[in-house]
Amino acid sequence: MVGVVLSLTEGAVSMPASGSLAAIWDALFNSERSGLLGHEKIIVLELRLPRLLLAMLVGAILAQCGAVMQGLFRNPLADPGIIGVSSGAAVGAVLAIVLLPVAWQVWAVPSSAFVAGLLTTLLVYSLARSSAGTSVVMLLLAGVAVAAFAGAGIGFLSYFTDDTRLRELSVWQMGSLNGANHQQVLLALVAFVMLATWFQRRAGPLNAFLLGESEARHLGVPVERMKLELIVLAALGVGIAVACSGIIGFVGLVVPHLVRLSCGPDHRRLLPLSALTGAVLLMLSDLAARTLVSPAELPVGLLTALLGAPFFLILLLQQRKQWSLSGA
Repeated sequence: MVGVVLSLTEGAVSMPASGSLAAIWDALFNSERSGLLGHEKIIVLELRLPRLLLAMLVGAILAQCGAVMQGLFRNPLADPGIIGVSSGAAVGAVLAIVLLPVAWQVWAVPSSAFVAGLLTTLLVYSLARSSAGTSVVMLLLAGVAVAAFAGAGIGFLSYFTDDTRLRELSVWQMGSLNGANHQQVLLALVAFVMLATWFQRRAGPLNAFLLGESEARHLGVPVERMKLELIVLAALGVGIAVACSGIIGFVGLVVPHLVRLSCGPDHRRLLPLSALTGAVLLMLSDLAARTLVSPAELPVGLLTALLGAPFFLILLLQQRKQWSLSGA
């Protein structure tokens, strides 16, 4: 709750907490209790509130998609950003931003991001898949290759775009919630409700996947259909998140792992708690991005990378230790 209030009140222009909350009450119930000036109400209702809601929804979506992919591949290193899904979705979004008129971009950007993210996910999965199962090493290597190719594609498009969009694309690639609006909040809300409901219904099969694919098959789980379904849904979530906020990495890696350490691997608890933790993490990261160098603003993706990159290295060291012990 403290983070919510600070997100509404802190920034380049400081606002009173009581007035900010009262402005939201006024907008909901058509009253006049806040006492804020007209431009102050615009700051709260049109800038900070949509940004707060979008940060929480994007964080929840990325965290849940990360938890699903980690359960699906049975490895804590599986993350939409690390295996290249976010980069692939970014290529689709950048294509729509650069090539299509602004009037078409409200729905064209998330649609392009979803299609590109889905194709990237299927490509990476097919490269890592063999008759012996899914190789985590191949998964990471394929993700690195796809991310490099996607980065080259984004750079190529940025080079040939006009100066007006170049600055926007540069900030967007680093992850930013600066352009949050009510349409994006509505899109992210619909996506989150749909994904959270569907993922929760698949908590049982995800728990079965933790035992291995053959064990899950013996338990009656339609393995191939379930994998395809969850991959498509995760790609949908990541595509919409990338379209709304740019590339925000490591949320899907860090959050599920932290929640798993505290509550265990049961996806019936892991999924909703990951959504809640992801929402809080990205909300606080965006608050820090707006206030650390105020009145300027840092891209929120830089802060999540500063948090997530060391965490990823720690996970890699743990995995190396496990491989060494198993080899011994």
